[in-house]
Amino acid sequence: MMSGGNATAVTHDEGVEWRPAVNPWLVAAAVMIPTFMEILDTTIVSVALPHIAGNLSATTDEATWTLTSYLVANAIILPATGWLARYFGRSRFLTYCIVIFTVSSFMCGMAESLGMLILARVIQGAGGGALQPISQAILLESFPQEKRGMAMAAFGIGVVVAPIIGPTLGGWLTDQYSWRWAFYMNIPVGILAVFMTRAFVEDPPYIKNAKPGQIDTIGFGLMAVTLATLQIVLDKGQQDDWFSATWVCWFVAICIVTMISFITWELRAKEPIVNLRVLKDRNFAVGIVLITFLGVCLYSAITLIPIYLQTLMGYTAMLSGLTLSPRGIGAIVTMPVVGYLMGKVDFRKVIGTGFLLVAISLWEFGGINLQISMWNIIWPNVLMGVGLSMIFVPLSAVAMGMLPREEMGNASGIFNLMRNIGGSAGISAVTTLLDRRAQVHQSDLVSHLTPGNLSFQMRLHELQQGFRHYFSPADALQKADGTIYNELMRQATLWAFIDNFRLLAAISLLCIAGAVLLKKVRSKGPVSLH
Repeated sequence: MMSGGNATAVTHDEGVEWRPAVNPWLVAAAVMIPTFMEILDTTIVSVALPHIAGNLSATTDEATWTLTSYLVANAIILPATGWLARYFGRSRFLTYCIVIFTVSSFMCGMAESLGMLILARVIQGAGGGALQPISQAILLESFPQEKRGMAMAAFGIGVVVAPIIGPTLGGWLTDQYSWRWAFYMNIPVGILAVFMTRAFVEDPPYIKNAKPGQIDTIGFGLMAVTLATLQIVLDKGQQDDWFSATWVCWFVAICIVTMISFITWELRAKEPIVNLRVLKDRNFAVGIVLITFLGVCLYSAITLIPIYLQTLMGYTAMLSGLTLSPRGIGAIVTMPVVGYLMGKVDFRKVIGTGFLLVAISLWEFGGINLQISMWNIIWPNVLMGVGLSMIFVPLSAVAMGMLPREEMGNASGIFNLMRNIGGSAGISAVTTLLDRRAQVHQSDLVSHLTPGNLSFQMRLHELQQGFRHYFSPADALQKADGTIYNELMRQATLWAFIDNFRLLAAISLLCIAGAVLLKKVRSKGPVSLH
C-alpha cells in the first residue's frame, strides 16, 4: 500500500534548484524504514487476531477492533498532515511520528486487556497515519525530476515487500514467542529510523519559510467525532443488537448531525481541513467511490482469511501467514507491467481488469470447504495481488489526473481517508455478517437433525457405537450428540465465510461499472499512491 502528498519543484528564491546535503539514496533509506515498519505492522497483526482474542479473553470479532481502531485513527490524522508538517517542519514532524509509533508499539506489547490494546493502537494509528505521505513527499523532493521515477519504483517495491514478509514473520513470532513480539520488534527499528531521519533528512527552504496558517479546528473536531462515533457503532453494534440498544441510536444520531455539520462547515470555510469542492470533478468523485469499496474488499479479505484458516482449518499463525504472502508476490511481478501499460493502455481498461481479477479471486475463496489444500488459498491470493496492482496506481492517476496541482495534496488526503474508512467499515461489516449468517445457517442445518432423518440417525448410531468402547452408554450418546453439534457449527460457520466472500466478489464486480464512468485522462506527473 502506498500513500502520499504532492511534491512540486523545490527551489531557492534565486531559482537554483534545492538539493539535500547528503546522497538522496540515504534520504530514501531513511524514509523507507518507518514506512516499511508501519505497513509491516498492519499485516503482522492480521494473522495474530485469534491469539490476541484468546490471550485477552475476547471474541475474535472483538479482536478485530485492534485493526479498525488503528485505521480510524490513521484516517483522522491524514487530512491534518500537511498543516502539521508546516507547523513543526517536515523532518521534525516525521521524527515525532516515528517516536509516537515506536512508543505506542511498546504499549501494545505490554497491554493486559483489550481496552488497553485498542487505546495503544489508536495512538499508534495517529503516529503511523502521517508516516507514508510525509515519507513520499520527502523522497520526491530529494531527487531531481529525471530520477523521481526510479525513486518511486524503489519506494513502491519496499511498500509491496512489507505485506509479503508481514504475515509470515507475524505468524512465526506468534507461534514461537507471542503475538506481543509483533509489536516489540518495532522498537529497535523505530530507534534506527529516528537516528537516520535526524542524520539525513532536512527540510527544503520552502518548508522552513512556510507559514502554517490557521488549522481548521472546528472541521477537524467534527470529522473526528463523526468517524469515532461511526466506528464505535460498527464495532459494538452487533454485540448489543444494533438499534435495540439506546446508546446505538444516540451515537448514530450524533454521527449524522456531526457529519452534516462537517460537510456544511467545510463547504463554507476559507481554509477547510478537507476541501470537499474537489468532489465536483467527476473522475475524483467516482475514484473516491471506487477506492472506498476497494478498501472494503481488501481489508475484509485480509481479516477473514486468517480467521478461517486458524479457526476452521487448524492452521498455525505462521502457516496462515505463508498462505497470505503470495498476494504480495503477485503484486511485485505485475507492478512493472502496470507501469509499462500506463503509458500505452487506457487507464479505465487496466482498472476494470484489476477489479475483475479481484472479483474472481474472492469468488474462488467463496468455493472453500473443510477439505481444501493450501494451494486453494495460495493461487487466489496471487490473483488478488495481480488485481490490486492493476487498480491502486492507475486509479490514483485517473482520479486526480484532472485536478489542479495545488489541489493534489488535499485530494490525496481525501482519497486515503476514504480508503481507510472503507476498510474499517468493511472489517466491522464482515465480522458482524459472519456471526449473523452463521446463526442463520445453523438454524437451517439443525432443521435436518430430526428423528425422521435416516442419514442423521445412522451417523448418530455409528458415533455412539464407537464411543461405547470408552464411555458408558449415556455418556457415549452425549459424546455422539456433541460431535455432531460441533460439526454442524463448523459447517454453519463455513457457509457464513462463503457468504461473505461471495458478497465481496459481487461488490468488486459492481466496481467495474464504476470504472467505465471515469473519463480518459493523461497523467500530469508524480501521483500520490497508497
